[in-house]
Amino acid sequence: MSSSHCFENPPALNPAGGVGEVVDDFGGQKAYVAGSAGSKAAVVLISDAFGFAAPNLRKIADKVASSGYFVVVPDFLHGDPYDPSNPNNPGMWMQSHNPQTAFEEAKPVIAAIKEKGVSNIGAAGYCWGAKVVVELAKVHEIQAAVLLHPSLLTVDDIKEVKCPISMLGAEIDRSSPPELLKQFEQVLSDNSGIDHTVKIFPGVAHGWAVRYSEDDAAAVASAEEALQDMSHWFNNHTVFVFYMVH
Repeated sequence: MSSSHCFENPPALNPAGGVGEVVDDFGGQKAYVAGSAGSKAAVVLISDAFGFAAPNLRKIADKVASSGYFVVVPDFLHGDPYDPSNPNNPGMWMQSHNPQTAFEEAKPVIAAIKEKGVSNIGAAGYCWGAKVVVELAKVHEIQAAVLLHPSLLTVDDIKEVKCPISMLGAEIDRSSPPELLKQFEQVLSDNSGIDHTVKIFPGVAHGWAVRYSEDDAAAVASAEEALQDMSHWFNNHTVFVFYMVH
């Protein structure tokens, strides 16, 4: 489920931010891209409700790219991120931004990455975006998945996951409380063929991994730890797969 946590701490969006570039058509979507298309592995980052122009998300994309990945951050919200000043409530926004639609739109994005010769692709999703990533993980579209403070997920969703998956959750989270993530972990443990990890970050709230304040040293440290965990997961399950296959 989603909750008010999903729409708190809105960032000041910067469509021109980041050291990468915004392209108008990557697999049919406007996208922020960073890193070399000649990389041996790629990562797709899928935003929360505030979209692909969130400065912290672009910083994350740039850092992942700096470690050797080609990174794509599609604008699956089509220029319509959640606007806290809009009188429309979060429920109405959710009705017009269905993660299932983004899942279908993600397939051509992944196909476009593969056309560049990249066959090993990881995907990470924040909040709303985590649902999109899980849908991709159900159908062999990606080689590894990372969910950061996910929302909208059910136990039945997790039962269908078919690739290695890491879940990074917050201790304070109404969308995916620790007890729900522990249920997800049990489901994955029962499916012994799926490598997985579940980690609950203490003292942080939903959104901490991408909607943190640069002025809060503790928040920055927790977000950096989440980024390191995500990068480690992709290093183990995309780059390693590449070497094994080739």
